Amino acid sequence: MEALILQMLETFKELSYIGIMLALTFEFVPAELVLPLAGYWVYEGDINLFGAIFAGSIGGVLGPLTLYALGRYGGRVAIIKFGKYFFIKEEHINKSDEFFEKYGGSVAFLGRFIPGVRTAISIPCGMSKMNVWKFILYTYLAMLPITAIYVYLGYRLGPQWENAGEIFSQYANYLLIPIVILIIWMIVKRRKLSTQ
Repeated sequence: MEALILQMLETFKELSYIGIMLALTFEFVPAELVLPLAGYWVYEGDINLFGAIFAGSIGGVLGPLTLYALGRYGGRVAIIKFGKYFFIKEEHINKSDEFFEKYGGSVAFLGRFIPGVRTAISIPCGMSKMNVWKFILYTYLAMLPITAIYVYLGYRLGPQWENAGEIFSQYANYLLIPIVILIIWMIVKRRKLSTQ
């Protein structure tokens, strides 16, 4: 499967930045594969680092936007029926629903940093008819640092770009610590507001 995806990505390479955006629009193509590979293309001199990060961040919004639309216009029944085509199981939807119930619209940002919630979080955002512009903004703000790290790792690793995911996971906790602090702060703030 990975070999097939890599072959497809080589076709996208010919489309340059638009190819990166398109590759990330399909939720079945892992960003963990596309972004370091884009970094390798930077290393090879085919594209610019900042252009790759920008294109990757836009593509990182387009993919979740398709799931948002599925949630908004298809509802839970359609998601359970068609979610398998996006590698989304009902348990992912349930986890995302619970997360959305706890944290509201901010999950469009926070959920991107949590494995098991990351992909499916767009669905409850759509089902709750969250403002689409707010959803796009939150998703972009979350995708920008993740994209930048993966593309930069791919660039620095050069021909060993496939090791980027392993390296990212070693340092992911340093990225997650400020997110956890933000979540705790939001919970405390929400509880204070509900008791007033």
